[in-house]
Parts: sequence; structure tokens; C-alpha cells
Amino acid sequence: MRLDHLSYAAGPDGLAGTAQRIGGLLGRDFSEGGIHPRFGTRNMVLPLADHTYLEVVEVLDHPASDKAPFGQAVRARSALGGGWLGWVIAVDDIAPLERRLGRESVAGNRRRPDGTELLWKQIGVNGLISDPQLPFFVQWLSPEGLHPSTGGVDDWSLACLEIAGDPQRVSEWLGETVEAPLEDVKVEWVAPHGTPGIIAAQFQTPNGLVRV
Repeated sequence: MRLDHLSYAAGPDGLAGTAQRIGGLLGRDFSEGGIHPRFGTRNMVLPLADHTYLEVVEVLDHPASDKAPFGQAVRARSALGGGWLGWVIAVDDIAPLERRLGRESVAGNRRRPDGTELLWKQIGVNGLISDPQLPFFVQWLSPEGLHPSTGGVDDWSLACLEIAGDPQRVSEWLGETVEAPLEDVKVEWVAPHGTPGIIAAQFQTPNGLVRV
């Protein structure tokens, strides 16, 4: 169990505009990710150090976005002006989570601009929708060399997550202590005033620490 990526929902300036704004703050460009046909969304990706990455995601005008929980979550966050959607934990085997949460994972796929298709399973997006401090989970089925963090360099890394919420609640959701999947990432827990969830993320860059 480890931190896999952070998701940021596009704002009024759209996917490209939001990615350009955040990339400008970090001093690095996002790359085109592709469409998630099962979820009715598409993304742009920025690889980071430590096998992690940052994605900006946008909902499409597609029937899948109304049916799939992930599409619903992106649409709702973008409707509020965009911003941090959630954090995602990678696991080697999603079956224990399926048993613990009492439902099956859903298949995810995304075809990159070069034609390569990425495959994974995910579970827990409904938890994120009801309580945005909670991460959801993915099990990658594609080879490790195709992971979206490929191309990440040590000069750009996630340094700190600021989360409004209760670490005890998140630990119960994970089935282990919240520190376990975060390793070297510092988390600052803030008592939520309103909706819980990610307040900000701090990234280490060649130009110093940047808060998004």
C-alpha cells in the first residue's frame, strides 16, 4: 500500500488551462494522458519522484460520466470551480479491499496519445464522494514501465499534503495506520471547517517549495 497519485479537477479554464496554470507554478509541463472511456473523463499527467504522479482530470460530455462514480466526482468538483479531488493509494492486490468494502472493484483503462493502453482496477470512489478526506484504491494491471510516474525525476516531488479531516477516520478506511502508505510524505491534518478533503499539496521543485 503506497501513495500512487493526486487528482485535481479542472476548473473553468478547462483541462489544458488548469494543467498549464499548475505546470507554470511547478515549472514543468503536463503531458496529454488520454480518455477514460468507462468513466467519461480525460486527464493530463505530471510524473513525480518516488513512483508518484499528479493528474488534472476533466469530465466529458459523455453518458459514462453520469453513471460512473469517478465521473460524478469529477463533475461535482469542477462544478464548484475545480480544485483538489482526492488522493489515490496503489495496492498489489485489490481483492482484500473488495472483501472488506463488500463490493467488487471496477475496471479502468486509458489509451495514451501514442496508442498504449493502460489498465487497472479501482475501488472506493463512493467513499471519496461521501467523505472527500478518504482516498480510493487502484491496482495497476499494466507493466510497471507504463506507470504514469515514468519519467519522473527527483527534482520534482510531493513534500506535504494538507488534509482537512481526521487521521483516525482515514486509518479505519485504510485498514492500517494512515502513515503506512505515505512513507516520506508529510501530512498536516487540519480540523475541517466545512467539507473535509485535500486543502493543498506542497511540491519540492528546483525553485523551492511550491504550494498548490
